[in-house]
Amino acid sequence: MEIELTPVTGTEYPRLVEIWEASVRATHHFLRPGDTEFYKARMPAYLRSVRLTAARDEAGRITAFLGTCDGSIEMLFVHPEERGRGIGKTLVHYAVGKLGCGRVDVNEQNGQAVGFYEKLGFRKTGRSPVDAEGRPYPILHLGLPGVVCGAAE
Repeated sequence: MEIELTPVTGTEYPRLVEIWEASVRATHHFLRPGDTEFYKARMPAYLRSVRLTAARDEAGRITAFLGTCDGSIEMLFVHPEERGRGIGKTLVHYAVGKLGCGRVDVNEQNGQAVGFYEKLGFRKTGRSPVDAEGRPYPILHLGLPGVVCGAAE
């Protein structure tokens, strides 16, 4: 399967929100009732605050996306139907190799994501007891040893 990486336009934000929501519902079982809607309402602002890269299938349909800023992977979401095909790994390699990203924050309770990043060489550098919105979801700060963050972005 060929994975094409391209920029994202603002008109594609609804598709990104679809992917985000499907991914969150499949992996973020720790969220309290109402929290998915809380974060979903903020997604347009989150999307505008990062450099977005889409992974597209052969038909050009977005199957996953990456958001980066200042040497950090700020978001990475793969549609649940597309998981296990190397799309997330491809996006991380792009973020590290082409954009100079060497940091990522991950929900501590999302063991799949923590394991994914650790398998790719990221290591814990710190922990916050709450997320960026002040909600009670601990965040692990991970870094990739030897990467100078933001060198290529």
